[in-house]
Amino acid sequence: MKFDPFPGPWQAHVARAVEDVAVERVAAIREAVGPRIDLLIEVHRRLAPAHAIRVAHRIAAFDPFWFEEPTPAENLDATRDVRDKIDIPVVAGEALYTKSEFREVFEKQAADVINPDVCNVGGILELKEIAAMAEPYCVAVAPHGNNSTTVGLAASLQVGACIPNFLIMEYPLDWEPVANEIAISPFKVENGHIALPTAPGLGIDLNEEALARYPYRGPRQRTLRQPSEESP
Repeated sequence: MKFDPFPGPWQAHVARAVEDVAVERVAAIREAVGPRIDLLIEVHRRLAPAHAIRVAHRIAAFDPFWFEEPTPAENLDATRDVRDKIDIPVVAGEALYTKSEFREVFEKQAADVINPDVCNVGGILELKEIAAMAEPYCVAVAPHGNNSTTVGLAASLQVGACIPNFLIMEYPLDWEPVANEIAISPFKVENGHIALPTAPGLGIDLNEEALARYPYRGPRQRTLRQPSEESP
């Protein structure tokens, strides 16, 4: 179970009350799900090291599986500082896009786990090469999923099947309604696992008629109203 326990607004330096809310949420979820469910704590690259370290120490009692991107992606020295001072595995890489950027993660020993997104880093081969770079540093790979959707999931499965340091795969549940509509034979999650596809290529075919109902919209696209006759 992966979640961000921090309330808004997103700030690098937060009040102690904000830290308290985050800790209370982690504690409440741990109590609700029991000890056998892994809790993956997401921070979304927003905290200064002092706050990230303090919160990590406070939630350690609830046995988190990892502490994801506690500090800004462009400041790997800060991420390494957090990793050096806490006992929870640290994740980095969702907002990194090239082998050169990941090389710095490994050389600085800034992360225990990386979470590159196959749709951001340049595809299957590039993700596989990043994973190979991580292996001698004993860094695990957990492919990111939020940007990948159905085809990206298929690509990530192919990489995960052939790298020795694959850990887990992110799978947002809000994928499923659209995936079930646009994929001819959508992947099914059973007991936390997806069976490797045996069909050619990525192992998935798309219903192009259904896909046409979801045209690409860029992050900055919006509908503009035509000016009225009364407009100056």
